[in-house]
Parts: sequence; structure tokens; C-alpha cells
Amino acid sequence: MEYKMTIAGLERSLPLCKVSDELYIAGFIMFNDVEITTACAKELLEQAPEFDVIVTAESKGIPLAFEMARQADNCPYIVARKGAKLYMQDIVSVSVNSITTDHIQTLCVGKDERDVIEGKRVLIVDDVISTGESLAAIERLVEAVGGNIVAKMTVLAEGEAADRDDIIYLEYLPLFNSDGTPA
Repeated sequence: MEYKMTIAGLERSLPLCKVSDELYIAGFIMFNDVEITTACAKELLEQAPEFDVIVTAESKGIPLAFEMARQADNCPYIVARKGAKLYMQDIVSVSVNSITTDHIQTLCVGKDERDVIEGKRVLIVDDVISTGESLAAIERLVEAVGGNIVAKMTVLAEGEAADRDDIIYLEYLPLFNSDGTPA
């Protein structure tokens, strides 16, 4: 089963993925799709307030954050990693429980990343916001290291996330019943 939609003026067919017997979600993957990544970055930047740095979570938001940073005159972007890396010093971390992952994850940044975020206007970006758990974790992380969040942006707002008034998004993405109809 697939769900066809237009995103940033481009037609895409998203595969429906089973979360439970009653709930399916549409899989939106920006990896390998340069055209959609470039178009989404452009449209989001047109709606973005002034910012100094972009922050996203590893890993599906990385292409979007990179392309937005590139289009914004090569501004810095930071990836909150899913685990500490050997090169990271003085790590700050938060926990997150996302709908697309079957276990609790950790997001973290080290001193080098903290130095880029601290005292700066931060634009948080992600590919899809659904339950908001990943977004909340990134917010806690940015606030813990002294960043000033100026906006939270996403390509798709899934399900009830579209009702939020604290995010900017390009398109609504419904949740789905087991027969492929929007829930």
C-alpha cells in the first residue's frame, strides 16, 4: 500500500508501514532524494525567521539540515547524535522515545557542538513530526546548552502534530488504518 501526496510541489508515493494491527504510518525518507530535499529546504527557508544555526537529530533530518544550511549561505548545522562518539568531550545528553523506534534512544552533543549553539538563535528542523517526542528531546538538548530556539520546522506534520501551533510545516500527513485509508 502507498499514499500519494505532493510535497514542495513534487509528487511522491510513500509506502505505508505497520506500527500496530490498527495503525500504519506513511514512510517519508529524504535519503537519496536530492530533488525533494532541495525543494523542501527552499520552501522551509522561505518561512524561517532569522537564525544562526540549524539543529537536527540523527539521522533522517540530516539531509534537510545540510541542504537548508547550504542554501542559507553555509550557516552551521549541528546533528544531535544518537550516542556519544570518541571525539566528543563534555557530553550533554537527553532521552527520547520515538514512534518510529522500538526502544528509548539518547541524543547528545559534545563541547564543540555546544560552543556553536550556546547563545545563538537556533532553528530546529526534522523531516517528520508525529508524536513530538523527538522534537521535545531536541528542544531540551538545545535549552540545556544555552541555545535560543527561534522556530521548529518540519516537512510533514503527521496526525495530531498538524494541530500544534508551535511548529512550521509544509504538508499534513495523516495516520492510516490497516486497510490504507486515512485514520
